[in-house]
Amino acid sequence: MSTEPIRSLRVVARRQLAPAIIELELASADGTALPKWQAGAHIDLRLGADLIRQYSLVESAPGSKTWVVAVLVEAEGRGGSKLIEKNLQVDAIVKSSGPRNHFPVVDAESYLFIAGGIGVTPMIGMCREADRRGVPWRLAYLGRDRATMAYLAEVEEEFPGRVDVFVSSEGMRFDIEAAIAALDAGTRVYCCGPERLMDGVEAAMSAPDRLPYVHLEHFHPKETDESANVEFTVYAAASDIEFVVPADESILMAADFEGVIVPGDCMEGTCGSCETRVLLGQVEHRDSILSPNDRLSSRTMMICVSRAKPGCTRLELDL
Repeated sequence: MSTEPIRSLRVVARRQLAPAIIELELASADGTALPKWQAGAHIDLRLGADLIRQYSLVESAPGSKTWVVAVLVEAEGRGGSKLIEKNLQVDAIVKSSGPRNHFPVVDAESYLFIAGGIGVTPMIGMCREADRRGVPWRLAYLGRDRATMAYLAEVEEEFPGRVDVFVSSEGMRFDIEAAIAALDAGTRVYCCGPERLMDGVEAAMSAPDRLPYVHLEHFHPKETDESANVEFTVYAAASDIEFVVPADESILMAADFEGVIVPGDCMEGTCGSCETRVLLGQVEHRDSILSPNDRLSSRTMMICVSRAKPGCTRLELDL
């Protein structure tokens, strides 16, 4: 598994979208072309030696040679957004990896896009992609008040009649269960926003016939009911190496000690850089990326956080 390239980006424009939301336009610092990407993709901004944060790419003008991200500055957050607010002014340089896409627009008969607050950022490109495919869709956009809702005027103007706005300060409530119950079979649901919203959507889509059709985007580590860590063995098939993963180490760390090179950026199961194919064994998924259906199939795992399921003493991985 090769290491992912890291590139330098220059901030070429910055604007305040809302009182706590900053939009950054980024270009390659050396003038080379940036990789193309598809709706749902994100990049990892490397804000310090051990501080990496993921941000969805916002689809701007067609054919644009720059990348655009929108950052919610969280006063009580983990520190990344405050560093961006302080340091990433116009002409500042920031390291980045990606783009990477674990939230792609999968073929469907129709779509329901649900955005909570800053979660609208990947949805703009998704709505346009659904339009390009000629597939029916609606966007439910939730926020505390209109002044805090980035791109609200833009999406309402671009997609008249297809954006349902729910503003809690105006007494509007989005009934998740009713919205899901009213969907036609085959409608795919995409949701990005606060954990409470995504948990509600996941619960409403938990029926076996609905589960394969829900897609969630987490950029913070998701709380999981984890069992106690125990030691297990991994066979790295591509490297033909077998090694022990101690209880106090991740698979990624143990692989690194054995000389098996695996990219790993966030180390908390949110970026997807360490996604690895599972060849044999049962996995306890602890990441915030895979869909419920992908967790059931266990075709891949994020080896920075996920482990062998209790009772499974050996995993075979494509490492």
